[in-house]
Amino acid sequence: MTGRIEFDWQLSGSGWATCRIADAVAEAKYVVSYCTDALADLIYGLEGMYRPDPVERVSFDLEPVEIRWVLRGVGAGVDVSIHRFPDMSASFDAPDADGTVSWRSTQPRRRLVHAVVGAVQKVLQEHGEAGYEARWVRFPFPTGALQDLLRLHLLHDECDQPHEP
Repeated sequence: MTGRIEFDWQLSGSGWATCRIADAVAEAKYVVSYCTDALADLIYGLEGMYRPDPVERVSFDLEPVEIRWVLRGVGAGVDVSIHRFPDMSASFDAPDADGTVSWRSTQPRRRLVHAVVGAVQKVLQEHGEAGYEARWVRFPFPTGALQDLLRLHLLHDECDQPHEP
C-alpha cells in the first residue's frame, strides 16, 4: 500500500466534471459526463468497502468512453483499478478484463476515503447543494451518501486528520 493519495472533483461546465486521482506513482484525469450520477456512485462504492469481502464497481460515462472503477477490499486497504472501455453502451456487460487498466493503486481505506470525502466536501463548500445541482444538471448533490460515508469513516478508520463539519 502506497499511503499517498489525492482525489479532486471539479465541476467544469454544465453537466461535466474533471476527476483526478493520484498516488505516489501515477495520476489519472477524466472528464466525466452527467449521464451517470458519478460522484454519488463513487461514494456508494466506497461505502461498500466497509462490508465483509467487499468488491464494488462504479462506472463513469465519458461520452462515449466508460471508465469502470473496481474497488476491492484487501485487509485494511482498498485495491483500486480503473478500467477504460471505448464505448459505454457496448461495455455494459463486459468483464473488467476486457477494459484497459488506466490507473491502479492499493491504498489504506482510511486515506482513500478521507481523500474522497475531503474533495466532496470542498465541492459542497464551493457550490452549495443548489449550485451543484444547477451545474451537474441531472442529479442533486449526494448529501446523504456523503454523510453516511463520513460516519462509516469516522467509526471504523481511526482517521487522525481533520474533517469538515
